[in-house]
Amino acid sequence: MILQTSTGLGIELGSTRIKTVLVDGAGTVLASGSYDWENDFKNGYWTYSLLAVWTGIQKSYERLAAQYREKYGAPLTKVDALGVSAMMHGYLPFDGAGRQLAAFRTWRNTTTGPAAEALTERFGFNIPQRWSIAHLYQAMLNGEPHVNQIAHLTTLAGYVHWQLTGEKVLGVGEASGMFPIDSETGDYDAGMLASFDELLKSASLPYTLRDILPRVLPAGADAGCLTEAGAKLLDPTGTLAPGAVMAPPEGDAGTGMVATNSVAARTGNVSAGTSVFAMAVLEKPLSRVYPEIDMVTTPTGRPVAMVHCNTCTSDLDAWVRLLGQMAEAAGAPLAKPRLYDLFYEQALAGDADCGGLVNFNYYSGEPVTGLSEGRPLFVRRPGAKLTLANFARAQLYSTMATLKLGMDILLEKEQVKLDSLLGHGGLFKTPVVGQKLLAGALGVPVSVMETAGEGGPWGMALLALYRLEKKEGQTLEAWLNAVVFAGAAGSTQTPDEADRAGFAAFIRDYAACIPVEKAAVDALR
Repeated sequence: MILQTSTGLGIELGSTRIKTVLVDGAGTVLASGSYDWENDFKNGYWTYSLLAVWTGIQKSYERLAAQYREKYGAPLTKVDALGVSAMMHGYLPFDGAGRQLAAFRTWRNTTTGPAAEALTERFGFNIPQRWSIAHLYQAMLNGEPHVNQIAHLTTLAGYVHWQLTGEKVLGVGEASGMFPIDSETGDYDAGMLASFDELLKSASLPYTLRDILPRVLPAGADAGCLTEAGAKLLDPTGTLAPGAVMAPPEGDAGTGMVATNSVAARTGNVSAGTSVFAMAVLEKPLSRVYPEIDMVTTPTGRPVAMVHCNTCTSDLDAWVRLLGQMAEAAGAPLAKPRLYDLFYEQALAGDADCGGLVNFNYYSGEPVTGLSEGRPLFVRRPGAKLTLANFARAQLYSTMATLKLGMDILLEKEQVKLDSLLGHGGLFKTPVVGQKLLAGALGVPVSVMETAGEGGPWGMALLALYRLEKKEGQTLEAWLNAVVFAGAAGSTQTPDEADRAGFAAFIRDYAACIPVEKAAVDALR
């Protein structure tokens, strides 16, 4: 069977899964594949090896190609457009021969505090610890020998795109997690580049920042084509032909915006999986710098305020696995989806304030609450109502508690207006529950589209299609509304007053217990 349609392939390297999605010209999913992986903690850094990167990409693509062959009775020999996205930020330095100079330092690391603080003061612009420039400056402050040899500094998405195309470029949304972007020019901020170059010069380093950073491109721009070598990297069987046009590589924040149609001003989205972050596309700049708020951009370069929290569902996942082991020991094993649905549904039966239970889900540090490390922690008063339903609700509240503290700055202090807030990611796979509780926590309606489960890889496939199909002068917003989201189905949960009051009580206890969490970090070294 030969498909009479354009095809777009999106590849996303998430924190726990690498997924590939193939779509037709209307954005409908034709086939998908995935591969589970985990980060390693080595020599003081959370990291993934580049060998694991390519093993995962190839396995994920192999599974997509097998599904395609099964559905359509023919091998997948070509795709028209392709795009790569990955977890944002991090640090991947290479020398002039393309050799990796240091292990990939992911967004999860909170080892760059001195650098981030110094650069924030120097630039008058919040530089989060996970940004590439913070990692580079910290390596300089640490006197790491490799900094003298850097010829190219990129992110994971930029690295994979480079290997597939030979092009050292980044989409503007992904680039905004490396270094501040000037939304007027759609490029790195020139004044801040010059300021950092003074630091490079004073350290006697043989390059400017512009020399080593990827070139910045907006959505829809020409980012090269899939080369013959790139096609063989993706599909070692040699079945896939080269030649697909490539979209600028993006981060998972940008693909989340596209997947939820949240790229226009006054729109926002919440991505909730291993980490959780909220994006609000701004109408005007914030009144001042906030260390809890990152300033990034949409894939088209619009300014976005981002609240990013390092941990979301990891602790909840651990407790669900434990309960699954109990069910198995009792002779009543449950399939993973059913286990999660039961746990989430129990949360809706719990008291609105969790009966006085408090949970910290911190697997790593959380800059929003000032912790450089984390320790999962469950706390309760002796008289608290310890029930399964309250425990489940406390776990879900814990996934969004730190996000709430950051979002209060935008919604209350800065009076940012959002016409819509759309959710996507694992927290929303069970219908209604996560969506309803988040609406109560943030005090704004939360919508979930039927396509939300496809997530970032689908968003990247759409950006690939936009690169291929956009008409002259057609904006990304206009293209998405006309081609992909016209008549799209979804559901909306408005804030329930009981949920709002209950979460307010929970967050008061949560904030009061932050010193307890800090004490746990100090005690459990």
